[in-house]
Amino acid sequence: MISPRYKRHRFPSIIAHAVWLYFRFPLSLRLVEEMLLERGIVVSHETIRCWARKFGPDYARRLRRKAPRASDVWHLDEVVVTIAGEKHWLWRAVDQDGYVLDEIVQKRRNTKAAKRLLIRLMKKQGCLPKRIVTDKLRSYGAAHRQIMPDVEHRSHKGLNNRAENSHLPLRKRERVMQGFRSARGLQSFLAVFSAVRNLFVPPRSKRTAMAIHLHRVRAIAHWHSIAGVTTA
Repeated sequence: MISPRYKRHRFPSIIAHAVWLYFRFPLSLRLVEEMLLERGIVVSHETIRCWARKFGPDYARRLRRKAPRASDVWHLDEVVVTIAGEKHWLWRAVDQDGYVLDEIVQKRRNTKAAKRLLIRLMKKQGCLPKRIVTDKLRSYGAAHRQIMPDVEHRSHKGLNNRAENSHLPLRKRERVMQGFRSARGLQSFLAVFSAVRNLFVPPRSKRTAMAIHLHRVRAIAHWHSIAGVTTA
């Protein structure tokens, strides 16, 4: 794998580590700055912001090149997000393991918005699921009948905890960041945030302590590989 372009950047390993800290954990830029300082690395939070903006999308693209896991059940849900005082809706789809398949920020919570999510999903996954699971929002049923009428649709509030729980990591980040400034900025942040999260979230079938440990070790090794850095 060709390494990211670090032209005019002297310390790729520090950049990769700072970007990883910022997107992997609910940390503000200033807290990442402080954590690096504890290691003797003096860098401003504004520099870290620039690194996240410049290298984060490239890292995310490299992570998405990894062969996607087969997913035949899609859990769909939407959550309200306030951006600059205006209400928006974040529509998200996850699979059985909580792996984020796609997410999109939209101004509406209607059938057109639900259809847009389903169409994006079909294009990204390259196939139809065996089943979709949603809450009771009628827009899902209308979009389902128009886009994929032959796919099983289960609509029940209690069945959709997996999708609802997938919003929690972003909610933590939202509090730390004190909200988002624009829908475009949120969409860009999500592209990196979810790609990093997907790498480190273990499948539900591997929840023993040893399996989780091995999964994290492999994930960290893969992160170093896509970032083009080596550990000391």
